[in-house]
Amino acid sequence: MKKFFLFFLLILLSKTSAQEYLQKYYPETDPLVLKQLEKWQDIKFGLLMHWGPYSQWGVVESWSICSEDEGWEKRNNDNYVEYKKRYEDLKKTFNPTKFDPGRWAKAAKDAGMKYVVFTTKHHDGFSMFDTKQTDYKITDPDCAFSTNPKANIAKEIFSAFRNEGFMTGAYFSKPDWHNENYWWSNFATPDRNVNYNIPTYPDRWKKFVEFTHNQIMELMTNYGRMDILWLDGGWVRIKTDEEVKEQMLSAKYATRPQSQDINMPELVRKAREKQPGLIVVDRAVEGPYQNYLTPENQIPGRLLPYPWESCIIMGGGWSYAFNAKYKSTHELINILVDIVSKGGNLLLNIAPSPEGTWDDEAYLRLKEIGVWMKINGEAIYNTRPLAPYREGKICFTQLKDGTSCAIYLADENEKTIPTEINLPSSVVGSKSTVSLLGSKVKLNLKKAGQNFTVHIPQALQNNPPCENAWVLKIK
Repeated sequence: MKKFFLFFLLILLSKTSAQEYLQKYYPETDPLVLKQLEKWQDIKFGLLMHWGPYSQWGVVESWSICSEDEGWEKRNNDNYVEYKKRYEDLKKTFNPTKFDPGRWAKAAKDAGMKYVVFTTKHHDGFSMFDTKQTDYKITDPDCAFSTNPKANIAKEIFSAFRNEGFMTGAYFSKPDWHNENYWWSNFATPDRNVNYNIPTYPDRWKKFVEFTHNQIMELMTNYGRMDILWLDGGWVRIKTDEEVKEQMLSAKYATRPQSQDINMPELVRKAREKQPGLIVVDRAVEGPYQNYLTPENQIPGRLLPYPWESCIIMGGGWSYAFNAKYKSTHELINILVDIVSKGGNLLLNIAPSPEGTWDDEAYLRLKEIGVWMKINGEAIYNTRPLAPYREGKICFTQLKDGTSCAIYLADENEKTIPTEINLPSSVVGSKSTVSLLGSKVKLNLKKAGQNFTVHIPQALQNNPPCENAWVLKIK
């Protein structure tokens, strides 16, 4: 019997547009993985970091060396061959001497984050860890940072965050545009896919699969406890003959449509031997190795009844952007609450600079989120969705002991709590007691038709315990 739910709606954001489509979710059966998933669903709020030599130019990660004609990967009409050479030479000048992962970990912890996912390798193939499989890496002698005591950047990041109690996740790109067995220099590279016919050159593809497995096993073996393997590049996957035919007829970027099988069953088996209970996220690949789903830069419009996480940019792009515009603290708190009320986690991306720092504005946002979380975290952590999930400006969550929370999302300039807040009878009853997190004042509750009204005293209205959103705790 197939072990999956045919399920509702997953909203993903591609590099160009939001896409809605039906997706199957395959429930995990390994009890150790299920235990880890439960823990992950309890902690709600994580940090994602895209970082590599490309930060020196402030360009989008990897994509400017891909020959697809999209606005977000433009090269200013540069000669492609020359541009790619200059891009790969960024390794020689990458020298983030202000790199201080301990400061990042502390700031993230103070904000209420509890897990981290770091880009150990993006599509361009540059490894931010001390791999033995390639010299295109942070620890190669040709890299300016290689002599620094913290040169093994991934290891330093994982250790620093683990020391602060974080779950740790390794982002890893399945495609590798630097590897000769993926983008073979014998052929042009017309798009993101492998650029040769795999059935014609099976030994070449076999070498690439071995390379991929070896790199991932290095991460699973030499970098401490790993909780999440976060795989990107969903076009590297098994495709049926029917899918290949459909791709040939309809895909925008598929010069050579074909199956790209990297033997996920064997890879996951080996990885979990080293890291029991490992959560595997084979992004956007429908099947048993996508333990949770990952809408990108988008919040689903409804409850999703499987484990999921929205990865959202805090400011600029996924990678570092000079003079980046950051989302306001108000918007970020609203995003977190909206996601949690629908059963998801927020993975918030902050991109480090070429020097190895975060912008001051990123630190400020984290500090302000942390102030709010210290008062209201009870309505976020260890919660699950509660019908009706959201009504107007109010989101609902429920603790495991049955306590309910109604989170009132204030407008941008709304600084005073309303005189009355209406709550549905599904979350409150005539014998309920209601309080405002951050206040010891017991609030009056009155029946109002089929629902209930909570009265907020004027003194509390004018002096709320926090800004941006207020939480009613209902017992």
